[in-house]
Amino acid sequence: MRWGADRWRLYRLVGREVARTARAASARLSAPPDILARVRVTGLVIAPHDLRTSDATFADDIYAGLFVFAGRSLAVSGGSPFDYTPPSPEWADVLYGFGWLRHLRAADTALARSNARAFVADFIAGRGDAALARQTPVAARRLISFLSQSPLVLEGADHAFYQAFLKALARGAQQLERDLRRGVPPQWRLNAAVALCFAGLCCEGIQPILRRATRVLSRELDRQIMADGGHRSRDPRFAMELLLDLLPLRQSYLSRSVEPPAALLGAIDRMLPLLRLLRHADASLSHFNGMGATAADHLATLLIYDGALAQPMMHAPNSGYERLEGGRIVIVADVGAPPPLPYSLNAGAGCLSFEMSSGPQRIVINCGLPASGPELRRLARTTAAHSTACVADASSCRFLGSGGWWGERVAARWLERRVGPVVLRGPAAVKAERSDEGPATVLAARHDGYARDHGIVHERRWQLDGAEGRLDGQDAFLRPATKAGRVRTQDVAIRFHLHPAIAVRSLEDGLELSSPLGEVWRFHATGAEIRLEESVYFAGLTGARRTDQIVLHLPVHDDVRVDWTFERLASAPGHAPTAAA
Repeated sequence: MRWGADRWRLYRLVGREVARTARAASARLSAPPDILARVRVTGLVIAPHDLRTSDATFADDIYAGLFVFAGRSLAVSGGSPFDYTPPSPEWADVLYGFGWLRHLRAADTALARSNARAFVADFIAGRGDAALARQTPVAARRLISFLSQSPLVLEGADHAFYQAFLKALARGAQQLERDLRRGVPPQWRLNAAVALCFAGLCCEGIQPILRRATRVLSRELDRQIMADGGHRSRDPRFAMELLLDLLPLRQSYLSRSVEPPAALLGAIDRMLPLLRLLRHADASLSHFNGMGATAADHLATLLIYDGALAQPMMHAPNSGYERLEGGRIVIVADVGAPPPLPYSLNAGAGCLSFEMSSGPQRIVINCGLPASGPELRRLARTTAAHSTACVADASSCRFLGSGGWWGERVAARWLERRVGPVVLRGPAAVKAERSDEGPATVLAARHDGYARDHGIVHERRWQLDGAEGRLDGQDAFLRPATKAGRVRTQDVAIRFHLHPAIAVRSLEDGLELSSPLGEVWRFHATGAEIRLEESVYFAGLTGARRTDQIVLHLPVHDDVRVDWTFERLASAPGHAPTAAA
């Protein structure tokens, strides 16, 4: 891969990161004493509620020495998990975050409490990889987990362990407070501020941190949570995890008779409706920009706070998502530009992709982000892993990676270690509009992600008639005016990834799709060759699964349009095939 015209973007990014590193080093030398340097935790006042659901059967696995996190497992054979090399970075994040203590608490046995205390004691004693445990989001999760699960860990503990546990809380808060003052990426700042607010509310002796943490939390929520409730990363998973912390934090303020900041209350009120926009009837979220498998019980818990009968919003212009709904059919589409570079660590090149469900059955999907594995996660972020058009087997976004001459390769590798595989460049002009045409709802959008390198602007139009059980779509590929002789034919593939439960067979003029719920759909297209190819569904609850994808292949030289249709031929039992559906 060559950097070409992106070379100067790379150089500017290197310059910004060098400057940020220098500022952080200067802050370490010149910063005033930490707010928490001369104080210590003397006791615990409250233990915040953990909204994440728990499963007591996990306690049996842990007791047997089997730790299954982030799609990977490790058997420790009676030892400590901190003495082993983690099977993946994501697995390590979960281990050192200690969120899994809630499963031991659910078991509610003396053995589970003893196990929890032993694991915490191992960590406090210094076992494990300090570098992995030191990362800001991991340290923030661990501090919240220790506070939430303190009744489990401290019940039956002796005085020495109790004092060691309080010191560990103080060290964790001190670390996060230093991280805030020295500069960390924006999402990490938000994680740290939430954890420090919990610490200031739950611990005696470190109350001075609460005022500063509340101020930082308010500032970051105002910056990062947009007017329509979306997070600037456009990552539904991050938003869901954040809400699972913000709701108990709001209650912790009230429990201590402290007025919650207005930014916290406003963020919660805005974020909950957006989750409904992204939700399908199978109780999971759409697979966009970092979303993998949905913990349906966590999502259900959150939506209770929004009201059981609340209606989903249909239009999220700041976040770049649109929802079409008619009868049993739901369409969720990504019509937004990639997030700003600091927020784009998990963003995908899925502009103008969509997912379609009928009742509780997903039909068209994106591949979703796997729980772990850097190469698979990079693959899942490409345009080809989304239900949209892909030009010349390239992605509509340029991800930070290696390439170019020796110095550029070194710079890219250094940057990737510092900031991760962020989006360096993507569609800049993304426009969308929706309208009603009789009983149907129409959404039209376009992006220029392929204009610079391939001379193509992609337009897509969805027309949903829920009463008829029909989705009509059109993809247009427009060639902007260029100098004579410079227009080259480009191979385009329009992909529709299908859920693994959907069975497909070929017809004379298209494809027949059958769902396990009894619905039968017909797909046909004009203007392109229809092929059925293999795909992979990364976001399955049990890991990656093989599936199929419908691919429309065509060469594009001049302006061209491709029409395609998903049409329901038979409904699931108990549902009429037309308006009654």
